[in-house]
Amino acid sequence: MASNLTETLIGAVVVATAVGFLVYAGQVAGVSAGGDSYELQAKFTSVQGLNIGGEVQLAGVRVGTITKLELDTITYQAVTTFTVRSDIEIPEDSEAKVASEGLLGGNFLELTPGGSDYMLEPGAEVEFTQGSVSLLNLLMKFASGSGRDE
Repeated sequence: MASNLTETLIGAVVVATAVGFLVYAGQVAGVSAGGDSYELQAKFTSVQGLNIGGEVQLAGVRVGTITKLELDTITYQAVTTFTVRSDIEIPEDSEAKVASEGLLGGNFLELTPGGSDYMLEPGAEVEFTQGSVSLLNLLMKFASGSGRDE
């Protein structure tokens, strides 16, 4: 009888640990169960380094998650869909850009708020964007002397 009780307690601890891990993993990945966020879109010439589940930051604070990356086959731009916390309103003249955490860090989507009194509605598109800049391309231009006055 004591053996069954011990096995039951150990099983309960294992299940509780697994549930705790799943909740933590969901929070880290930006997955939420409720409707506490809204979607926005932005089109970029390049989203190199961005991944689904990546961070959306405003003033260095995580405010959302990248949920979808697609290619617009007509304009050949990358369409990025992302969520923003519902308690944060984004002015309609805000900018979205692909930013880097440093030379060796990953990329994230950075929002820079504009000064408009009108806010973006859920499902709206951020008009002002700046795609990722390839460090390798910049180094190649520098090394080859491109852009120098002759």
